Amino acid sequence: MDIQITEPAYVSPRGRTASGSPNPVDSHVGSRIRLRRTLLGLSQEKLGNAIGLTFQQVQKYERGLNRVGASRLWDLSRVLGVQVSFFFDDIDDSIANQSPRMMAGLEEEITEYDQDPMTRKETLELVRAYYRIPDSKVAKRIFELVKAMSGTAGSSEV
Repeated sequence: MDIQITEPAYVSPRGRTASGSPNPVDSHVGSRIRLRRTLLGLSQEKLGNAIGLTFQQVQKYERGLNRVGASRLWDLSRVLGVQVSFFFDDIDDSIANQSPRMMAGLEEEITEYDQDPMTRKETLELVRAYYRIPDSKVAKRIFELVKAMSGTAGSSEV
């Protein structure tokens, strides 16, 4: 008796590329997990123990073979001492364009919701950089320069 195996009519990519390989976004997140883990001198086993996983599962995350869920990403950020955004830092546009949403052709449906300049990434980076200026007199002069350049010098608006 011959058994024939046929492909199912629908194969859910579950975030993988058409070839079945891990999604580049998942691989990027995994590489950031590995980067931070190695910078801290943690083994995969120690990291796994800290978040309740085996070293094999950590290894799969780092290779992008398994996707990291939101709650697990939160746990990883706490154990590794970074913000969740760290895992997405330095992501190249060519990688970002291979997210499941983009692969499904939904890039046209993006609406710009971030109208408040206080929630923009550039604003947060600027504020963080400003507060890292060690000399308070220099910081105040930079603040006055920015106000002058923006045309708000002399106003009470900050």
